[in-house]
Amino acid sequence: MNSFRIFILSLFFIGLIACNKEQKKEVSKKEITPIVGKKVVVENKIKQKEVIKKDWDSIKPDTVVPFLIAFGKANPETIVLIKTKYGNIKLRLYKDTPLHRANFIFLAKAGYFDTTIFYRVLEDFVIQGGNSENIEMMKFRRKYKNYRLPSEFRSNRTHKFGALASARKWQNNPNKNSNPFEFYIVQKKDGAHHLDNEHTVFGEVISGYSTINKIAKLETSTDEWPYEDVYMKVEVLN
Repeated sequence: MNSFRIFILSLFFIGLIACNKEQKKEVSKKEITPIVGKKVVVENKIKQKEVIKKDWDSIKPDTVVPFLIAFGKANPETIVLIKTKYGNIKLRLYKDTPLHRANFIFLAKAGYFDTTIFYRVLEDFVIQGGNSENIEMMKFRRKYKNYRLPSEFRSNRTHKFGALASARKWQNNPNKNSNPFEFYIVQKKDGAHHLDNEHTVFGEVISGYSTINKIAKLETSTDEWPYEDVYMKVEVLN
């Protein structure tokens, strides 16, 4: 009888130990999902994967600066390519104008510029882009609620030939805040230095001057809007 009891108890303890091991095994498989900024990182012992939240582009007028600071750290690219039917324009964005750099990269990655054209052309002065009558462009602006950028004037960033700068509203704008959606490129050979410290210069042309000159020669209406729409596709290179 005693031997039989011992045998039964042994089976009971073996079963208990096996059950505890199975529970520990199940716990080790559970996924941990800590939220890091705008990303959700899913981890376990087998694999790691990253899920990008769809609302990464939720910039708002009251969060512009912190959003762009964070976005700029996560997106350090400085080389951008503008493609048009007249050729390409390659740009280098300046790191010492961090808000404007991050903003241009942000809008390029969001696809905003691909809904716009070079809408203002003045030969021997500038070509200006980032606007259009496209409904998709208007949807972007409504989504982002027409926010503004603080100016970032730098003594070494001037309106030389090929300079990239932000357009802005002149009336009722004492701080000279930039329009984040519209930009211009100086086409005048000796620059447009009367605009220094009036508009933020945040980049320059690396290549594609012939493209700029072709666009600058287009025939326009009296409001300087070309009769022929010149759409652009903007790609972030590196």
